[in-house]
Amino acid sequence: MRGGRRREIAGWDHAARSARTHDPTAPLTPPVRTAVVVHWNQAERALSTVAALAAQDPPLEALVVDNGSNPEHLGLLRDAGLPLIELGHNCGFGPAANAGLRWWLRERDDEWVAVVPHDAEPAPDTMRRLLDALEAERRVGLVSADVGDQARPIVDPYLGALPGRALGHTGWEPADFPHGTMLLARRACLVDIGLFDEVFFAYGEEADLGLRARRLGWQVGIVRGAMVTNPTMSSATAVVDYLKQRNTLLLLRRHFGRWPATMRAIMGGMQLLRGLAFPRSRPPWFSVQARRRALWDGLRGRGGPPPPGLW
Repeated sequence: MRGGRRREIAGWDHAARSARTHDPTAPLTPPVRTAVVVHWNQAERALSTVAALAAQDPPLEALVVDNGSNPEHLGLLRDAGLPLIELGHNCGFGPAANAGLRWWLRERDDEWVAVVPHDAEPAPDTMRRLLDALEAERRVGLVSADVGDQARPIVDPYLGALPGRALGHTGWEPADFPHGTMLLARRACLVDIGLFDEVFFAYGEEADLGLRARRLGWQVGIVRGAMVTNPTMSSATAVVDYLKQRNTLLLLRRHFGRWPATMRAIMGGMQLLRGLAFPRSRPPWFSVQARRRALWDGLRGRGGPPPPGLW
């Protein structure tokens, strides 16, 4: 992953390498003060998230990155006087987060940065629990809050990102990747591995980031008891189904090779046929058109935004 492949990652900014970096085990005061909030057409929820972040210990200053929201929602954000990056169109979660992370790498010098979607709801003690748990861990690069599912984020070479069995720990628990609902990234880790790979657009980018970090020797995990919820799903069913199916194939192909990706595609085809034959067996996010296109695009290695017909 070093060298050429890392430089190919969309969103990696070489200016980051000249930004101020630190001993990855040396804390700063404050260790974190910035939260990148990725927003799209949910201004009231975003403002609630910003307020919850400001109430943390230590308080977090939100940098909102807007993914081309309509004028009503964008106007509410502007009126609130928040630091705001306007992208002008829906770039996806990873690319929007990268815009905020590049700003943070240039403009701030705190050791950690938080990344959240516009509807994340952290408990009042979430940030304090995260930082307290990190004091005992020496080489953590990525960590996430607890979404309350009693599962551990893992990546299976043939199935992709999954909720694995929790280890039964309190506090720090190692994982393959951090939950995207609320994650903290260490400056030195991002400088080392790069930012989110924009090929994923949304869904799967945090799994890719975690695998890249672990490959370069960084610890990745979650902190049990540092609670956060993410109650809404604003994207259409077809878009969500397409991205999850396609990005699973892209993730497996990239990190485990063509054979695991091909086997997962065959499994996906069987699941599609079962859904066609037995509609009651379909999961909540199921679209025949989306799954067909996702399997085709995933096997071809096509990333980026979903096809226009699915929006």
